[in-house]
Amino acid sequence: MTNSTTGKKSFLDRFLDIIEKAGNKLPDPAILFLGLMILTWIISALLAPIDFNAFDPRTGEALRIQNMLQADRMAAFFANMTSVFINFAPLGVVLLAMLGVGVAEHSGFINAGLKYVLGVTPQMLLTPILVLVGIVSHTAADAGYVLVIPLGGVIFYAAGRHPLAGIAAAFAGVSGGFSANFIPSSIDPLIQSFTQSAAQITDPDIVLNPLNNYYFTSLSSIVVIAVVWFITDKIIEPRLQKNVPVDENLEDVPKMDAITAAEKKAFWKAFGTLFAGVVLLVIWVIPETSAMRNPVGEITAGDAPLMKSIVPLIFVLFWIPGMVYGFASKTYASMKDMVMSMSKSMGSMSYYIVMAFFCALFIDAFTQSKIGSLTALKGAEFLQSLQLPGQVTIVGILLLTAFVNLLVGSASAKWALISPIFVPMLMQLGISPDLTQAAYRVGDSVSNIITPLLPYFPLIVVFCQKYVKSTGIGTLVSIMIPYSLVLLVAWTLFLLLYWALGIPLGIQASYEYIGF
Repeated sequence: MTNSTTGKKSFLDRFLDIIEKAGNKLPDPAILFLGLMILTWIISALLAPIDFNAFDPRTGEALRIQNMLQADRMAAFFANMTSVFINFAPLGVVLLAMLGVGVAEHSGFINAGLKYVLGVTPQMLLTPILVLVGIVSHTAADAGYVLVIPLGGVIFYAAGRHPLAGIAAAFAGVSGGFSANFIPSSIDPLIQSFTQSAAQITDPDIVLNPLNNYYFTSLSSIVVIAVVWFITDKIIEPRLQKNVPVDENLEDVPKMDAITAAEKKAFWKAFGTLFAGVVLLVIWVIPETSAMRNPVGEITAGDAPLMKSIVPLIFVLFWIPGMVYGFASKTYASMKDMVMSMSKSMGSMSYYIVMAFFCALFIDAFTQSKIGSLTALKGAEFLQSLQLPGQVTIVGILLLTAFVNLLVGSASAKWALISPIFVPMLMQLGISPDLTQAAYRVGDSVSNIITPLLPYFPLIVVFCQKYVKSTGIGTLVSIMIPYSLVLLVAWTLFLLLYWALGIPLGIQASYEYIGF
């Protein structure tokens, strides 16, 4: 990153330094979210009187900015504050998962497992394997955020590498590569349902397969792994090693000395328990009449009990083996020791809970104000008015989505709003709904990792602070910007090449390619 002849920093290094310094001069993340909420109130009050002549394509009703400073909305703010905080989606997910993971961590089970992993995994393959695990974790809803990302830091630190590089690589795989996966997940039919509804505006008889992007998202996994691997090992980690020293005397970080015979024995007892639990779960899920399937027998659908139980299953599948390991290794002398592990794990989440409180209030206010929704709609209408060639429009959709994603986090909410505009428009140009959806999914992924509006963003900051206490939002954003920009360029080019070669996007893809 530094010119060996002149000793001067590269442009990228200087740019990231500016981002980091500027970002870290911002107030504490909790106070920042409070300030953003107040700013949202003020902007909403200023824009509410303006008629933007926008109509929600889902309902046909006028879409206007809502004044959050109105007396009735301020009253609702205070009346609903408790429920907004309690119902903040990541909060329960994080705390429940961490109860189980905390037992597995403090008992030594995870530490012993990492010793085995590091013993058989070549150093040069740590990054791609970590990213691959992050990509596959999409199948288990938000499990990657609370499980894979912190383990990325632990694994890199244990291997003598910079832990923040491990967290960044895992974060890029889990969130930046959100639309890449070898395994179908609940997001596939969810996004497809909005695409089909939009397509039926033009062709009432059209039917799309829920896996209409499966081939593309599968091959995209290779692109994401390659990009993240290169950026982590060649750009991010060298910069971190040079500019961001890891704190000394770290607490609660596993020490990777040689695994002892007693640890091996305890590990295999715990692993056997984990394996038995997974086998029992598979046996439970396999029958077509299983209670873990939805009413039509699907496993990966959003309404399937199995998908709704992912986080509780993570809790159980880490809590019980962790407890077995603790008693087998003599780490635990009584059940009280196990409970203290859970308490210690919750203690480490105290700062996150404070941030989550203000983050929840801000996101709720921003969502209710309709600022993000109006921005998305107006952006879509502007792109439509340009009447650009199909290829340019596809790239435009991708870029617009990446920008709007900085303001509206929910993948389904954005697509529900703008798909009725883009899908029929491009169908008139001979471009299928499947391709339009693929462009949207790329744009929806690449900017996830640089927006503090991502509900899990504060959690990633907390994970980083475990190793570098001075980590702020600026530090994390500066680390993740290269991933976001390179993924944006590489994934866009891959989509265009994929389209030009005429490769089917997914199962029973409905479109016919137009000339590229």
